[in-house]
Amino acid sequence: MECVVQGIIETQHVEALEILLQGLCGVHKERLRIHEICLKSGPNLGVVASEVRLVCDLEQPESTWTVRHIGGAMRGAGAEQISVLVRTMVESKVGKNALRLFYALGYKLDHELLRVGFTFHFQRGAQITVTVSSVNKMLKLHATDEAVPVTPGIQLVEVTAPASAENYSEVVAAVSSFCEYLAPLLHLSKPGISTGVVPTAAAAAASLMSDGGGTPL
Repeated sequence: MECVVQGIIETQHVEALEILLQGLCGVHKERLRIHEICLKSGPNLGVVASEVRLVCDLEQPESTWTVRHIGGAMRGAGAEQISVLVRTMVESKVGKNALRLFYALGYKLDHELLRVGFTFHFQRGAQITVTVSSVNKMLKLHATDEAVPVTPGIQLVEVTAPASAENYSEVVAAVSSFCEYLAPLLHLSKPGISTGVVPTAAAAAASLMSDGGGTPL
């Protein structure tokens, strides 16, 4: 399982967000350039449609692919009352011929994206990952060098943390607590629920840029 929240931020404020994250996390950022291929099952693979994503980090010296299947979200009154989405997620390393295999199984290409940005991995009550990236679409099949922004001037921020059936409530609390520190710059919520950019972002960014981020607790 994993806990996840998402938000958006204007590209002009990303440097301020990076300063804040550097102070909060105490670790160096990692650059990322992710090629993501989304595949959906055909009618011969069952009544219920399924979706898998093939992901490759192009920043790595050797291209290695990961297949990721995102399952359903936790439901019920308890799930509705929390601001973090808890969902099942399975991923595994695969070989370079994985795309050909999924095509042979009956999966079809739905879309592909290129995510360019940076990420922070750190421990703060849970093993949290914050990813900030521009989302780009390919004009031609697999043509990552010709990708163009889906939403120019806007970048996606995602906070995720692995969880289990036994500890997800503690992980949700840790993610929620961390997100409060980012509130002046952006609002993070369950995927699919967008509240747009935060009105206080410009002032918060200016403050962070002027004092170098300060020393967050």
